[in-house]
Amino acid sequence: MRVLITGYGGFAGGHLADELATNTDWQLWGTVFSAETEGVGDGATGARPGVVVVPVDLRDPRSTRALIESVAPQLVFHLAGQAFVPAAWADPWGTFETNVRMQINLLEAMARRAPEGRPARVVVISSNEVYGTVPPDQLPIDERRPLAPANPYATSKAAQDLVAVQYGCSHGMDVVRVRPFNHIGPRQNDRFALPAFARQIAEIEAGARPARLDVGNLDAERDFTDVRDVVRGYRLAAALGRAGDVYNLGSGKPRSIRSLVETLLNLSRVAVEIAPDPARARPSEIPRTWCDASKARHELGWRAEIPFEQTVADVLDEWRAKVGVGAPMAAGAPPGG
Repeated sequence: MRVLITGYGGFAGGHLADELATNTDWQLWGTVFSAETEGVGDGATGARPGVVVVPVDLRDPRSTRALIESVAPQLVFHLAGQAFVPAAWADPWGTFETNVRMQINLLEAMARRAPEGRPARVVVISSNEVYGTVPPDQLPIDERRPLAPANPYATSKAAQDLVAVQYGCSHGMDVVRVRPFNHIGPRQNDRFALPAFARQIAEIEAGARPARLDVGNLDAERDFTDVRDVVRGYRLAAALGRAGDVYNLGSGKPRSIRSLVETLLNLSRVAVEIAPDPARARPSEIPRTWCDASKARHELGWRAEIPFEQTVADVLDEWRAKVGVGAPMAAGAPPGG
């Protein structure tokens, strides 16, 4: 099968390529533009044999049509877009235009291409952000929850979600939507919370910064899932999801940002002081959210499997390697000379 991953250069895109290369015999193409547009960076770091990388600006309709004609995909995973919420607050229209224009160009190109045999499937990656703030007595969130975006990024994702439904209805396209909750793991850009904290701790351990961890709001609660579990959900949604339907992906466990920080501090090799930084606070912060993924469990056979603590440890070890922090000395071992 010929498979296209848009946003291959992003966080989830690179992990999805790994997942598909390991578990399928599909032919893979991946689009890249820039770390700024992808919003995450580092996802596709390192060569992946068998993945054909295609530079393209999906905001341009002619380039997008040329891409689809050239690759002739039988399956598309659409991940490309601006995914950083603070950047969306700074440039609401830029985020909305980028995310919605990319998807419309892609779906238009797919609709124009005469399918050979079975119509190509498009898996559109939405976001839990589309649900907005949900009253505590109505948690966890399942797919029947109305869309009520509370920030500019969420609004752009809600529009993408609705555009996917529209093209399924108006063009008879085989579109499946997935709404992942917060996903974390190795290779995530350090503009996001976990890698930002992990980088600070690795630098503290290396003696490159004071033993102070700068943090924002630690009371917000999120449903954190390892990105490697999430992209497995994307693969299963492509294989087993019902056309026109939508699936939540998440662990089903709310965890505070404080618990994430505490897990990192427990793994730290030095004592670290927590220092609140008001500049890291976000407007319209959703206080608590978590996922009901029972639909994905029953229909796709998916559930989150990688323990939260393992994910956090993997990210910290990644930043230790980047910063140059060596392995801890065994008890009683003499210093090297």
